[in-house]
Amino acid sequence: MTSPIRTAQRTAGIRYAVRDILKVAAEAEKAGKELLPLNIGDPLRYDFAPPPHMVEAVQKALKDGRHGYAPSPGTPEALAAVRRWAEKKGLAGIRDIYVGNGASECIELALTALVDRGEEVLLPNPGYPLYDAVLTKLEAKPVYYPLDEANGFQPDVVAMEKLVTKKTRAIVVINPNNPTGSLAGVAALKGILEVARRHGLPVLSDEIYDAIVFDGLKQTATASLAEDVPVLTFGGLSKVYLACGWRIGWAVMTGPQAVVQPWVDAIAQLARARLCASFPMQSAVAAALDGPQDHLPGMIAKLQRRRDLTVEGLKSIPGVSCVKPQGAFYAFPKIDTTEPDEPLIAKMVRETGVVVVHGSGFGQAMEHAHFRIVFAPPDEVLKKAYQRIGEWLSKRKS
Repeated sequence: MTSPIRTAQRTAGIRYAVRDILKVAAEAEKAGKELLPLNIGDPLRYDFAPPPHMVEAVQKALKDGRHGYAPSPGTPEALAAVRRWAEKKGLAGIRDIYVGNGASECIELALTALVDRGEEVLLPNPGYPLYDAVLTKLEAKPVYYPLDEANGFQPDVVAMEKLVTKKTRAIVVINPNNPTGSLAGVAALKGILEVARRHGLPVLSDEIYDAIVFDGLKQTATASLAEDVPVLTFGGLSKVYLACGWRIGWAVMTGPQAVVQPWVDAIAQLARARLCASFPMQSAVAAALDGPQDHLPGMIAKLQRRRDLTVEGLKSIPGVSCVKPQGAFYAFPKIDTTEPDEPLIAKMVRETGVVVVHGSGFGQAMEHAHFRIVFAPPDEVLKKAYQRIGEWLSKRKS
């Protein structure tokens, strides 16, 4: 065989800006720039660590010989712990639970079981790029409903409903939102559920950051607000429990049994085909969800301080604005410019070494000129990064 291997056309449109920007970062490093990575939402790269009792649970599982395949939906212990987690969040009418290799696999299983070629799913704009990538692979169409920046990046429910067509299969909610750090209010969530109810659509509610909320606010589970609408709620160990690389996430299906059962069965069929999530790592689920939560106050206080430092640092830069995040560990500032964001941010990364992700990587139109910052790094790293960004923008203007 001498000809280059022909690859599948479905891969051509797949982008994942959070990691794609590393190619640009490598160019900056090669040119001698000190890199300040603010692009990957992995707090374990910085001064965070998983709670010790979770580590001990996994170590015990390994010593006890949990090295083989687990049941495809998840171990009984993990499923029971997730059920208790869901009930505490107020999810009523639980019909099914499954555990995956991270919430990302749970999301991919759900969309693969639901959506056919040419069909549409409503995604928040801006929003996490995994959904776009999975839909592109499925040869389906992501359709973006706006988050209103002037209203703290709350979902624009009126605009959302205008996007519903006969091809629409589901609505995705990310709350707290990645990349904006916004927290959807109860009114917005009820509005989304009403749209879903009127059009007979299920809701995929990504709540992976549910306990990382600032200023004394509380996150409301979408499925706690309507038992009659099918909702698939995603959670996991990665963010709240600081175990990104352990790759354990879950999904909880709620809604009328007769309505959701075909979807439940299709997901289960796919889950069996991929065998299972990591057997020993599932031992951490009950330890995390039922065990001590004493890591949370310190983690949230540290992140809230870094959130404040970020907002103050960015707003002190002429030509930069930033909506104050209410959860997760992301900010989504905007540069006052008419330049397309991707080449502008790539240039900034090359010339400053501050690694951030352009806003269009999260579904935004390029002319909006946003970029996402991860504010999980230590204070001194953030201060240095914002100083470099300010100096760079100042030089460009002069």
